[in-house]
Amino acid sequence: MKKLTFFISIIFSTILFSSCEAPWQPLFNSEDLDGWETFIGTPLTGFEHLYEEATPENVFKVVDVEGEKLIHITGEVNGSLATVDTFANYHLELVFKWGDQVYTKRNSGLLYHSFGEFGEALGSWMTNIECQLMHENLGDTYLMNNTCCETEVNQTENGYVFTKGGELTQFGKDFNGPGIKKAVDAENQLGEWNTVELYSYGRTTVHLVNGQVTMINTNTGVNENGQIRPLSSGKIQIQSEGGDLFIKSVRVKPIKEIPAEILQ
Repeated sequence: MKKLTFFISIIFSTILFSSCEAPWQPLFNSEDLDGWETFIGTPLTGFEHLYEEATPENVFKVVDVEGEKLIHITGEVNGSLATVDTFANYHLELVFKWGDQVYTKRNSGLLYHSFGEFGEALGSWMTNIECQLMHENLGDTYLMNNTCCETEVNQTENGYVFTKGGELTQFGKDFNGPGIKKAVDAENQLGEWNTVELYSYGRTTVHLVNGQVTMINTNTGVNENGQIRPLSSGKIQIQSEGGDLFIKSVRVKPIKEIPAEILQ
């Protein structure tokens, strides 16, 4: 009987511990863009005429596709869809797919640790660190303005590639450049949904594409006159940048650590 009681208590403790895990919180309510801000930035080269008529309501909107509510970002101008709230120590999941309309290229980004004013980065976005959504570059890192990080990489003729166990290297416009290429191509075929996950805890961020780790960045920061200021939180932005895309869901939950198996 004592063994049985002990066994039951272990099961109860496990269930209780599991139930304490923070639940997902949707950032898209499947109805409208409540909780988000929008900004129209610069025109696309060769499509200046579209910029003249672009409005936030036309570029960023909720549409009904076969009975399902989706966010549609047209991509006809450079622009930002940004959360009102700021996030730290979180796990974020974005489910998106590309549409058929292409102006310059199928380009967008999940911009995290965003701060400052719209337009400070390339005339269209808040300063940020980017998890690249661009077709064929999904999961790359791009550091805007004076943001920076350290990443394990191997240098190839095509640039720096994230490699676990590679040389720890500092990146940013003032160091070895703003771009770091993904470790693996995990993108689905055009027209299919992609699931992008971002783990952010302290000054470490991890990009996952369809369940595969493509990037681990550490010591995220901002270079201010040669001094690195830690950067570990900020708003989330999603770009309009040359091609239309659809978002099925965006959700986030707080975390107390990045799972060890993700970092291995």
